[in-house]
Formats: sequence, C-alpha cells, structure tokens
Amino acid sequence: MFTGLIETTGTILSVEDRAGTKRIAISAPGIAERLRTGDSVAVSGVCLTALDISVEPPLFHADLAAETVARTSLAQLKAGAVVNLELPTPAGTPLGGHVVQGHVDATGTVLSLEPVAAEADVATTDWWLRVSVPENVARYVIEKGSIAIEGISLTVAKFDGKTVTIAIIPHTYAHTNLYTLSPGVPVNLEADVMLRFFEQRQQKKEAEFELTLEYLIANGY
Repeated sequence: MFTGLIETTGTILSVEDRAGTKRIAISAPGIAERLRTGDSVAVSGVCLTALDISVEPPLFHADLAAETVARTSLAQLKAGAVVNLELPTPAGTPLGGHVVQGHVDATGTVLSLEPVAAEADVATTDWWLRVSVPENVARYVIEKGSIAIEGISLTVAKFDGKTVTIAIIPHTYAHTNLYTLSPGVPVNLEADVMLRFFEQRQQKKEAEFELTLEYLIANGY
C-alpha cells in the first residue's frame, strides 16, 4: 500500500523492448539504496518490482508486463523522462495522503497546467491542473474527494463529469514530475479505493436482496 505522498523523483535511463513487454532502468538516488530485489516501488503510480538494483550508481530496473504497458502511461516513457517514486507505507505509519494501491485504473490526458496568477513567480504560485477522465474512472470521482494522478494523492477541486480540476501547491509542482507535463500527454489515474469498495458493497447488498411475502407484509403491502 502507498499513500500518494511522493518521496522523490527518478529519471528513466533506458527502455528496452522485450517481446511485447518492456524493461526500464531508473536512476533513483535516495531510493535505490533502500531497495532489495523483489521489493515493491510505485513508479508514477504504478506498483512495480525492483530488480537488478545498483547502489553505485543508484538505480534499479523493473519489468513492465503486457497489462502494464496497455493500461498505463509507462508505455510512453523514453530515456530522460522524470517519474515519481514512492516506497510502500510501513504498517503503523500515519496516512498523510489516501490509500493508494499502485493499481492504475486507466490513463487520462492533460488538458492544461496553468499558474493561478499568470504574473506570479512560478516558484511560489499555485497551479490549476485539468485532466480528462475516462468513464471507468469518472464514476468514482467526486468533488473534494481523492484521486491519484501519476501516483500523487490529490484532492478534486472541480469535476464536470469528464474533466477533473486539481489545485496544485508550489511544493507538489516542484517536487514531483508535474512540472514536466504538457497538454496532450497521458497520465496514470487511480480512483479512490474506498469509493470502489463502497460501490461493491452496495452491489452485493442489492444482489442478496430477495422479494418475499414476509418482506411485503412487514412493509405494509
């Protein structure tokens, strides 16, 4: 489990095609030194397995399964791209963001990323991020609710059913890969797992409901 609070960013060193899958190498100072082979690490919101770890230089590799290539923005990565990195949250650690599984539901498309005040210093201004959201994610988006974009735990400021608008503070803009994004690029989306869980519970309750004579009598029919 992750929280969506990005620890640091890494840089893609290489992307190797492997018969429908890919292997990526990531420069990850501050992260690689803490990894062991087989550990999980969230890369721009995608839970991957760390392989072939090096401490000097600090880097690790990860294999992208065909499902990951098809469902996430990682398939678009090229050498030099900046990615968000987060290690799993240890049990008992305060949950600063929200519950993020690292299981990307779909990709959205960046529509715009603009400073709130055009004349302000980019280092101190807030930003408005607008992302188009596919239908399978939109059903779990609510204003003031949570959504993970590129693995970042963010709060929905506005939602019109198709486009989510997020207020980005200067720290998040500067310390994640958001500053590298431009209109038209795909971003990884993970809906709030609690809303998905609630929907599943409601569907289960409805499926278990049975209309009986006793129910009708008890409810005045």
